[in-house]
Amino acid sequence: MLLMKQTLVTSALPYSNGYLHLGHTAGSFLPADLYTRFLRLAGDKVLYVCGSDEYGVAISIAAEKEHVTPQQLTDKYHAANFEALQKFAMSFDIYSRTSLPVHIETTQEFFTDLLEKGYMAEKEEAQFYDEEAQMFLPDRYVEGICPNCGYDKARGDQCDNCGAYYNQLDLKSPRSLVTGKTPIVRNTTHWYFKLGDFQQMLEDYIASKEATWKDNVVQQTRSWLNQGLGDRAITRDLTWGVPVPLERAKGKVIYVWFDAVLGYISATKEWAKAQGTPEAWKDWWQISPEGVLNAAVGISQEEAGKEYVAFLGKDNIVFHAIMFPSMLYAKGNYVLPTNIPANEFLNLEGEKFSKSRNWAIDLKDYFAEFPEPQHVDALRYALAMNMPETKDADFTWRDFQARVNNELGAILGNFVNRAAQFIHKNFEGKVPTLPQRLKKLPEAWKLLVEDMSVQTFNMPDKAVEALHAKYLHYFTEEDVRVIASIVLSLKKVEANYRTFRFRDAVSETMNIARAANKYFNDSAPWKSIKEASDECAKALYVSSQLIRTLGFAFSPVLPKTAEAILELLNIPNVHEKVIFVNAWKTLALPHLAEGSVLREPKILFSKIEDDVIARQVAKLGSSAASDTAQISNSSSQESSPMSETPSLKQSSDETPGSLISIDDFKHVQLRTGKILAAERIPKSDKLLKLQVDIGTEQRQILAGIGKYYTPEEMVGKVVTVVVNLKPAKLMGHESQGMLLAATMPDGSLSLVTPEKDGIEAGAEVR
Repeated sequence: MLLMKQTLVTSALPYSNGYLHLGHTAGSFLPADLYTRFLRLAGDKVLYVCGSDEYGVAISIAAEKEHVTPQQLTDKYHAANFEALQKFAMSFDIYSRTSLPVHIETTQEFFTDLLEKGYMAEKEEAQFYDEEAQMFLPDRYVEGICPNCGYDKARGDQCDNCGAYYNQLDLKSPRSLVTGKTPIVRNTTHWYFKLGDFQQMLEDYIASKEATWKDNVVQQTRSWLNQGLGDRAITRDLTWGVPVPLERAKGKVIYVWFDAVLGYISATKEWAKAQGTPEAWKDWWQISPEGVLNAAVGISQEEAGKEYVAFLGKDNIVFHAIMFPSMLYAKGNYVLPTNIPANEFLNLEGEKFSKSRNWAIDLKDYFAEFPEPQHVDALRYALAMNMPETKDADFTWRDFQARVNNELGAILGNFVNRAAQFIHKNFEGKVPTLPQRLKKLPEAWKLLVEDMSVQTFNMPDKAVEALHAKYLHYFTEEDVRVIASIVLSLKKVEANYRTFRFRDAVSETMNIARAANKYFNDSAPWKSIKEASDECAKALYVSSQLIRTLGFAFSPVLPKTAEAILELLNIPNVHEKVIFVNAWKTLALPHLAEGSVLREPKILFSKIEDDVIARQVAKLGSSAASDTAQISNSSSQESSPMSETPSLKQSSDETPGSLISIDDFKHVQLRTGKILAAERIPKSDKLLKLQVDIGTEQRQILAGIGKYYTPEEMVGKVVTVVVNLKPAKLMGHESQGMLLAATMPDGSLSLVTPEKDGIEAGAEVR
């Protein structure tokens, strides 16, 4: 018996001891929100849960530094971070906190149940004790020399320099962070979770996920399992935390690693109570709502149709792939994570985020500098297109600027504004009425989409070849091509969202906007309005439908922009309303009726100027500011990227034609790029403006090959690109790279392309 599928989504709970920065956002918040918004758009049942992690030694230490109580500290940062996340357009169903009574009750219930079932061990152990402060020292309250690498500021349980884990008593030259004194060793009693009891269960569990989980998650989890699991401390001598629910354990709290993950469950309980259905949390966390053991009801998690997807950064993998599943399994009848699509780390301008070096961008600071709704989506888009899904990624202000100006503004915003403005100017601001001979075009459109769904096309041109003649009465080649582009792209977008390839999902969504731009250019309504008014009306009817498609398709990543686009079309943009239920299935179809009124269009994305970016980079330090100065200077150059050579290091006595070393050549980064769109630069007979996919991102490149290649010939070609050139501005347009071409005997140019088929965008050339 397979029940209706539902998906529980969680983001790792952030510590309430500081402000959230972009690294946190890209790691677990944005990917979870993209996934959740897409599922809602597709009509799936989904619940998105998160909150603040407010207990533990890190909170106590931060509170001491700020001279406040831990509660005052968590109140401050919980409120500030929740406000920042709301501004970032996060679509949580609940954003809770672990200091609430419901969380304390839930954690104590788990502790008591696991203790009664024999999964806890009580042990007396030696621990550092500060005589002056009269307290046992948790791991983070003691510092010393790492026994593994010799780092002199290693923490009590882990070295931040080499990553080694160890017992705090192995720390050399220990010192208390409370008084600065050398601690003594005393015995204390603690409770341990018998993690080793779940070794085989976890091995089977991970083996069942090997084909669908990210490799980094599987490998990190296997490395822990290969070492063998043992007992893990679950209590601490500390005043700030969930009290251990035992009379003989006064003054002890439950270790934060155990209580934090239970915050997902307690938050769901809080959500259920707020809905007026206190027991509804069980529908999401337990196999049967009644709480009966699995064996009694005979239903597996898969049969119950209950998915649980946990989003987090790679530093949290072990807690969600080993610790939490063991706890849930031990408690009985709870769902286990069906996927843990952990991200790698996001760096900033080539370096790790560091609050102490002021090398960070806090969300609250970003919104203070960029307060407009468009800036919310600008950041979401830039992070999504550079998400650290399989390896560490790098956020740069220059890339942010290029994404906004060259993609959001020049592609998406350009099409919506041009089409809507033309409709207002020539069709009284209404979706054009189709001429009599085309009255059945909407029905033909639906049949065309159905034809495409039952046949396999991987390129719009193939659909044109196979289907154009059949629909010739209603559609031109351009019409069929753009509809095929939508159908194919939407399939790819959905597949990518459902397999956690968010960069590809968003990139493919932007390809719909590219196809729409190309359609508007190819149909040239500014000409047909004078020469063939029926064709003009049809082209603008199609363009209206494309605006609607883009409004919904971009809603997972650009919720503010989607709201503006759908408002333009007088469509309410609220996820909870019926309009969003199963909207995804309608996006390739014409749903705007003839005569529907469009509001006056507004600019979706304003251009971000160089001086704005220069100011932001300057805040990060002098070296980055210098880089920005070079970027700004290069933007004023008017030389052609096709005629430039990479700037290789030369000593003062070298001439331009002298030999270079292999190390010099390594400075040049070459990759294959696939040309997605091409157009001529007005008033230039040789410059083409290209949109090029280089694997990790899409760039605008200007190439002086217009005398030898037409824009139509360029689209789809795989070329060789120099990707680490500084941007240059040519005839008012920015170029972010260079294509390689060979000079033929007659002086013409021939692009350097891969010899063999099958080479995709982003392949390294060396």
